[in-house]
Amino acid sequence: MEEENETLTTDFILSGLFPDMKYVSILIYIIILIYFAAVIGNFILLFLIWMDLSLHTPMYFLLSQLSLIDVALISSTVPKMMVNFFSRRRDITRVACGTQIFFFFTLGGAECILLTLMAYDRYVAVCNPLRYAVIINHVVCLQMVIVSWTGGILASTAHTFYTMNLPICGSREIHHFFCEMPAIMKISCKDTSTYEMVVFVMGIAFIIIPFGFIMASYTFIFLTVLHMKSPQGRNKALATCFSHLTVVSFYLGPCVYMYMTPGSFHTPDQEQAVSVFCTVLTPMLNPLIYNLRNKDVVGAFQKVLRKHLISKWNI
Repeated sequence: MEEENETLTTDFILSGLFPDMKYVSILIYIIILIYFAAVIGNFILLFLIWMDLSLHTPMYFLLSQLSLIDVALISSTVPKMMVNFFSRRRDITRVACGTQIFFFFTLGGAECILLTLMAYDRYVAVCNPLRYAVIINHVVCLQMVIVSWTGGILASTAHTFYTMNLPICGSREIHHFFCEMPAIMKISCKDTSTYEMVVFVMGIAFIIIPFGFIMASYTFIFLTVLHMKSPQGRNKALATCFSHLTVVSFYLGPCVYMYMTPGSFHTPDQEQAVSVFCTVLTPMLNPLIYNLRNKDVVGAFQKVLRKHLISKWNI
Protein backbone atom coordinates (compact mmCIF):
# COMPACT_ATOMS: atom_id res chain seq x y z
CA MET A 1 0.00 0.00 0.00
CA GLU A 2 2.85 2.35 0.83
CA GLU A 3 4.53 1.59 -2.50
CA GLU A 4 1.24 2.31 -4.32
CA ASN A 5 0.92 5.66 -2.54
CA GLU A 6 4.50 6.43 -3.43
CA THR A 7 3.82 5.98 -7.14
CA LEU A 8 0.56 7.94 -7.11
CA THR A 9 1.78 10.93 -5.09
CA THR A 10 4.78 12.49 -6.77
CA ASP A 11 4.80 16.04 -5.36
CA PHE A 12 6.90 17.05 -2.37
CA ILE A 13 6.20 19.45 0.48
CA LEU A 14 8.83 21.99 1.50
CA SER A 15 8.76 22.85 5.20
CA GLY A 16 10.20 26.28 4.42
CA LEU A 17 12.98 28.32 5.94
CA PHE A 18 13.29 27.62 9.69
CA PRO A 19 9.58 26.70 10.16
CA ASP A 20 9.84 26.84 13.96
CA MET A 21 11.37 30.32 13.98
CA LYS A 22 9.07 32.94 15.52
CA TYR A 23 9.89 35.92 13.31
CA VAL A 24 10.85 34.07 10.13
CA SER A 25 9.10 36.70 7.98
CA ILE A 26 11.80 39.23 8.93
CA LEU A 27 14.48 36.79 7.80
CA ILE A 28 12.63 36.21 4.53
CA TYR A 29 12.56 39.93 3.77
CA ILE A 30 16.27 40.19 4.58
CA ILE A 31 17.00 37.32 2.19
CA ILE A 32 14.95 39.04 -0.51
CA LEU A 33 17.07 42.18 -0.09
CA ILE A 34 20.23 40.06 -0.20
CA TYR A 35 18.95 38.37 -3.37
CA PHE A 36 18.46 41.64 -5.21
CA ALA A 37 21.80 42.95 -3.91
CA ALA A 38 23.54 39.79 -5.17
CA VAL A 39 21.93 39.95 -8.61
CA ILE A 40 22.62 43.69 -9.01
CA GLY A 41 26.19 43.42 -7.66
CA ASN A 42 27.13 40.54 -9.94
CA PHE A 43 25.55 42.15 -12.99
CA ILE A 44 27.45 45.40 -12.27
CA LEU A 45 30.68 43.40 -12.13
CA LEU A 46 29.78 41.65 -15.40
CA PHE A 47 28.95 45.01 -17.01
CA LEU A 48 32.26 46.56 -15.93
CA ILE A 49 34.26 43.59 -17.21
CA TRP A 50 32.42 43.80 -20.53
CA MET A 51 32.74 47.59 -20.90
CA ASP A 52 36.31 48.25 -19.76
CA LEU A 53 38.99 47.00 -22.16
CA SER A 54 41.57 46.95 -19.36
CA LEU A 55 39.54 44.17 -17.73
CA HIS A 56 39.57 41.98 -20.85
CA THR A 57 42.12 39.64 -19.32
CA PRO A 58 41.98 35.92 -18.41
CA MET A 59 41.58 36.65 -14.68
CA TYR A 60 38.53 38.85 -15.21
CA PHE A 61 37.09 36.48 -17.79
CA LEU A 62 37.15 33.73 -15.16
CA LEU A 63 35.77 36.18 -12.60
CA SER A 64 32.86 36.95 -14.95
CA GLN A 65 32.09 33.23 -15.08
CA LEU A 66 32.09 33.14 -11.28
CA SER A 67 29.55 35.99 -11.27
CA LEU A 68 27.33 34.13 -13.74
CA ILE A 69 27.44 31.03 -11.54
CA ASP A 70 26.59 33.07 -8.44
CA VAL A 71 23.57 34.71 -10.10
CA ALA A 72 22.30 31.35 -11.31
CA LEU A 73 22.97 29.66 -7.95
CA ILE A 74 21.02 32.15 -5.85
CA SER A 75 18.25 32.25 -8.48
CA SER A 76 17.84 28.47 -8.34
CA THR A 77 16.57 28.57 -4.72
CA VAL A 78 15.44 32.01 -3.53
CA PRO A 79 12.64 32.78 -6.08
CA LYS A 80 10.84 29.50 -5.30
CA MET A 81 11.17 30.19 -1.57
CA MET A 82 9.70 33.66 -2.12
CA VAL A 83 6.76 32.28 -4.13
CA ASN A 84 6.00 29.66 -1.49
CA PHE A 85 6.21 32.19 1.34
CA PHE A 86 3.91 34.80 -0.21
CA SER A 87 1.44 32.30 -1.67
CA ARG A 88 1.32 30.29 1.58
CA ARG A 89 1.86 27.14 -0.47
CA ARG A 90 4.59 24.64 0.30
CA ASP A 91 4.26 22.13 -2.53
CA ILE A 92 6.81 21.54 -5.26
CA THR A 93 6.41 19.15 -8.18
CA ARG A 94 8.78 16.25 -8.69
CA VAL A 95 10.06 17.82 -11.92
CA ALA A 96 10.71 21.17 -10.22
CA CYS A 97 12.43 19.39 -7.33
CA GLY A 98 14.70 17.46 -9.69
CA THR A 99 15.45 20.66 -11.59
CA GLN A 100 16.52 22.43 -8.39
CA ILE A 101 18.83 19.55 -7.44
CA PHE A 102 20.33 19.44 -10.93
CA PHE A 103 21.09 23.15 -11.12
CA PHE A 104 22.29 23.31 -7.51
CA PHE A 105 24.88 20.57 -8.03
CA THR A 106 25.82 21.72 -11.53
CA LEU A 107 26.52 25.25 -10.33
CA GLY A 108 28.17 24.09 -7.11
CA GLY A 109 30.46 21.65 -8.91
CA ALA A 110 31.31 24.20 -11.60
CA GLU A 111 32.21 26.76 -8.93
CA CYS A 112 34.52 24.34 -7.11
CA ILE A 113 36.42 23.59 -10.33
CA LEU A 114 36.45 27.24 -11.42
CA LEU A 115 37.87 28.42 -8.08
CA THR A 116 40.67 25.87 -8.48
CA LEU A 117 41.46 27.05 -12.01
CA MET A 118 41.40 30.68 -10.85
CA ALA A 119 44.06 29.78 -8.27
CA TYR A 120 46.16 28.24 -11.07
CA ASP A 121 45.70 31.45 -13.09
CA ARG A 122 47.05 33.49 -10.15
CA TYR A 123 49.93 31.03 -9.72
CA VAL A 124 51.03 31.47 -13.34
CA ALA A 125 50.56 35.26 -13.17
CA VAL A 126 52.73 35.64 -10.05
CA CYS A 127 55.27 32.83 -10.42
CA ASN A 128 55.68 32.85 -14.24
CA PRO A 129 54.72 36.38 -15.32
CA LEU A 130 56.84 36.34 -18.50
CA ARG A 131 55.09 33.20 -19.79
CA TYR A 132 51.62 34.16 -18.54
CA ALA A 133 50.29 35.32 -21.94
CA VAL A 134 51.47 32.08 -23.53
CA ILE A 135 50.21 29.68 -20.85
CA ILE A 136 46.89 31.40 -20.04
CA ASN A 137 45.53 32.52 -23.41
CA HIS A 138 41.95 32.92 -24.58
CA VAL A 139 41.73 29.32 -25.80
CA VAL A 140 42.93 28.00 -22.44
CA CYS A 141 40.42 30.25 -20.63
CA LEU A 142 37.61 28.85 -22.76
CA GLN A 143 38.80 25.32 -22.03
CA MET A 144 38.81 26.11 -18.30
CA VAL A 145 35.20 27.26 -18.45
CA ILE A 146 34.16 24.19 -20.46
CA VAL A 147 35.88 21.87 -17.97
CA SER A 148 34.16 23.64 -15.05
CA TRP A 149 30.67 23.36 -16.51
CA THR A 150 31.18 19.83 -17.84
CA GLY A 151 32.44 18.56 -14.48
CA GLY A 152 29.51 20.17 -12.70
CA ILE A 153 26.97 18.72 -15.13
CA LEU A 154 28.37 15.19 -14.94
CA ALA A 155 28.39 15.13 -11.13
CA SER A 156 24.96 16.75 -10.97
CA THR A 157 23.44 14.23 -13.38
CA ALA A 158 24.56 11.33 -11.17
CA HIS A 159 23.30 12.99 -7.96
CA THR A 160 19.97 14.01 -9.49
CA PHE A 161 19.28 10.59 -11.02
CA TYR A 162 19.94 8.80 -7.74
CA THR A 163 18.06 11.25 -5.52
CA MET A 164 14.94 11.43 -7.68
CA ASN A 165 14.72 7.64 -7.81
CA LEU A 166 14.77 7.18 -4.05
CA PRO A 167 11.57 5.54 -2.74
CA ILE A 168 9.58 7.76 -0.37
CA CYS A 169 7.19 5.55 1.55
CA GLY A 170 6.09 7.89 4.34
CA SER A 171 5.84 11.63 4.61
CA ARG A 172 6.96 13.57 1.53
CA GLU A 173 7.77 16.69 3.55
CA ILE A 174 11.32 17.91 2.90
CA HIS A 175 12.69 19.73 5.92
CA HIS A 176 14.30 22.47 3.89
CA PHE A 177 13.46 25.62 1.93
CA PHE A 178 14.49 23.97 -1.35
CA CYS A 179 15.05 20.47 -2.68
CA GLU A 180 18.46 19.36 -1.49
CA MET A 181 19.86 15.87 -1.69
CA PRO A 182 20.68 15.30 2.04
CA ALA A 183 17.18 16.42 3.06
CA ILE A 184 15.52 14.04 0.58
CA MET A 185 17.77 11.16 1.63
CA LYS A 186 16.53 11.61 5.20
CA ILE A 187 12.87 11.00 4.23
CA SER A 188 13.61 8.00 2.04
CA CYS A 189 12.65 4.52 3.26
CA LYS A 190 15.77 3.09 1.59
CA ASP A 191 19.09 2.60 3.36
CA THR A 192 21.29 5.35 1.90
CA SER A 193 24.46 4.60 3.89
CA THR A 194 26.22 3.20 0.82
CA TYR A 195 25.40 6.28 -1.23
CA GLU A 196 26.60 8.50 1.60
CA MET A 197 30.01 6.93 1.00
CA VAL A 198 29.67 7.78 -2.71
CA VAL A 199 28.83 11.37 -1.75
CA PHE A 200 31.89 11.40 0.51
CA VAL A 201 34.14 10.18 -2.32
CA MET A 202 32.70 12.76 -4.72
CA GLY A 203 33.22 15.36 -2.00
CA ILE A 204 36.91 14.43 -2.00
CA ALA A 205 37.00 14.87 -5.79
CA PHE A 206 35.14 18.20 -5.85
CA ILE A 207 36.09 19.75 -2.49
CA ILE A 208 39.20 18.28 -0.83
CA ILE A 209 41.33 17.81 -3.97
CA PRO A 210 40.49 21.30 -5.35
CA PHE A 211 41.23 22.78 -1.92
CA GLY A 212 44.57 20.98 -1.90
CA PHE A 213 45.46 22.35 -5.36
CA ILE A 214 44.42 25.85 -4.27
CA MET A 215 46.56 25.70 -1.13
CA ALA A 216 49.52 24.36 -3.12
CA SER A 217 49.16 27.20 -5.66
CA TYR A 218 49.07 29.84 -2.94
CA THR A 219 52.00 28.32 -1.11
CA PHE A 220 54.14 28.86 -4.23
CA ILE A 221 52.58 32.30 -4.72
CA PHE A 222 53.40 33.47 -1.19
CA LEU A 223 56.96 32.14 -1.47
CA THR A 224 57.37 34.13 -4.69
CA VAL A 225 55.80 37.26 -3.19
CA LEU A 226 58.23 37.16 -0.26
CA HIS A 227 61.11 37.53 -2.71
CA MET A 228 59.56 40.47 -4.58
CA LYS A 229 61.52 43.70 -4.26
CA SER A 230 58.69 46.00 -5.37
CA PRO A 231 56.23 46.82 -2.54
CA GLN A 232 53.57 47.80 -5.09
CA GLY A 233 53.85 44.48 -6.92
CA ARG A 234 53.78 42.61 -3.63
CA ASN A 235 50.69 44.45 -2.41
CA LYS A 236 48.84 43.99 -5.72
CA ALA A 237 49.55 40.24 -5.78
CA LEU A 238 48.52 39.83 -2.14
CA ALA A 239 45.29 41.83 -2.63
CA THR A 240 44.16 39.66 -5.53
CA CYS A 241 45.13 36.46 -3.74
CA PHE A 242 43.40 37.52 -0.51
CA SER A 243 40.14 38.17 -2.37
CA HIS A 244 40.22 34.74 -3.99
CA LEU A 245 41.17 32.94 -0.78
CA THR A 246 38.31 34.64 1.06
CA VAL A 247 35.82 33.43 -1.56
CA VAL A 248 37.31 29.92 -1.41
CA SER A 249 36.98 29.76 2.39
CA PHE A 250 33.39 31.06 2.27
CA TYR A 251 32.35 28.46 -0.28
CA LEU A 252 34.39 25.31 0.35
CA GLY A 253 34.31 25.54 4.15
CA PRO A 254 30.55 25.00 4.53
CA CYS A 255 30.62 22.38 1.75
CA VAL A 256 33.03 20.28 3.80
CA TYR A 257 30.59 20.35 6.72
CA MET A 258 27.57 19.52 4.55
CA TYR A 259 28.92 16.80 2.27
CA MET A 260 31.99 15.41 4.03
CA THR A 261 30.28 14.47 7.31
CA PRO A 262 27.48 11.90 7.82
CA GLY A 263 23.92 13.18 7.41
CA SER A 264 23.04 11.97 10.91
CA PHE A 265 25.40 14.61 12.30
CA HIS A 266 23.29 17.47 10.91
CA THR A 267 20.02 18.81 12.21
CA PRO A 268 17.57 20.32 9.68
CA ASP A 269 18.20 23.80 11.08
CA GLN A 270 21.97 23.39 10.76
CA GLU A 271 21.61 22.24 7.15
CA GLN A 272 19.40 25.21 6.36
CA ALA A 273 21.82 27.65 7.99
CA VAL A 274 24.72 26.27 5.94
CA SER A 275 22.61 26.36 2.76
CA VAL A 276 21.63 29.99 3.38
CA PHE A 277 25.29 30.89 3.77
CA CYS A 278 26.39 29.01 0.62
CA THR A 279 23.50 29.80 -1.72
CA VAL A 280 22.41 33.26 -0.51
CA LEU A 281 25.18 35.10 1.36
CA THR A 282 28.18 33.94 -0.68
CA PRO A 283 26.79 35.08 -4.08
CA MET A 284 26.20 38.52 -2.56
CA LEU A 285 29.62 38.72 -0.86
CA ASN A 286 31.70 37.63 -3.87
CA PRO A 287 31.29 40.81 -5.96
CA LEU A 288 31.77 42.95 -2.85
CA ILE A 289 35.02 41.16 -1.99
CA TYR A 290 36.42 41.56 -5.48
CA ASN A 291 35.12 45.12 -5.99
CA LEU A 292 36.19 46.63 -2.68
CA ARG A 293 39.70 45.15 -2.67
CA ASN A 294 40.43 45.43 -6.40
CA LYS A 295 41.73 48.78 -7.66
CA ASP A 296 41.22 47.74 -11.30
CA VAL A 297 37.50 47.11 -10.77
CA VAL A 298 37.09 50.29 -8.72
CA GLY A 299 38.93 52.24 -11.42
CA ALA A 300 36.72 50.77 -14.15
CA PHE A 301 33.62 51.73 -12.16
CA GLN A 302 34.88 55.29 -11.76
CA LYS A 303 35.66 55.55 -15.49
CA VAL A 304 32.21 54.32 -16.50
CA LEU A 305 30.60 56.66 -13.98
CA ARG A 306 32.62 59.67 -15.17
CA LYS A 307 31.86 58.88 -18.81
CA HIS A 308 28.14 58.66 -18.06
CA LEU A 309 28.15 61.91 -16.08
CA ILE A 310 30.13 63.80 -18.75
CA SER A 311 27.83 62.64 -21.56
CA LYS A 312 24.79 63.58 -19.48
CA TRP A 313 26.30 67.00 -18.69
CA ASN A 314 27.03 67.67 -22.37
CA ILE A 315 23.43 66.89 -23.26
